[in-house]
Amino acid sequence: MFPGGPARDNRRVTETVITPKASALAAPLGLLGGVVAAFAYVGTVDPNQPGHYPVCPLLHYTGLYCPGCGGLRSAYAVAHGDFGAAFGLNALAVAMYLLFAVAMVVWLFRAVRGRSFGVSLRPVHWWAVGAVVVVFTVVRNLPFGAALAP
Repeated sequence: MFPGGPARDNRRVTETVITPKASALAAPLGLLGGVVAAFAYVGTVDPNQPGHYPVCPLLHYTGLYCPGCGGLRSAYAVAHGDFGAAFGLNALAVAMYLLFAVAMVVWLFRAVRGRSFGVSLRPVHWWAVGAVVVVFTVVRNLPFGAALAP
């Protein structure tokens, strides 16, 4: 013990389990519910059949694939458990689905434990994300990147 410092307490510390408040779980469960509902809708209404969803304007007017082209068909494939087809339709979208799933698991575990969750990205991270999206878009429209085209 240091002079003038706090006295050491040798009593046994018991941990208490804190039950999460409903308000702490409302945001992650609400977001998860909305995403599940969207995937359920896309899984029910086949985007491979014309007339159900709007056409991509960039593809329609220029013939170029945007970074989201194939995303609905990819979501449809994920909803039906065909991850290989989903990856072939839009690899970037599948990577984002996986990133979202990991973030949701972390957010829910933190909410259950009564801890806050936040993602703080610096500008360099946003530039990196933008660069990946641009490179993905350019490569999937070039002949050697045809494997990335839907």
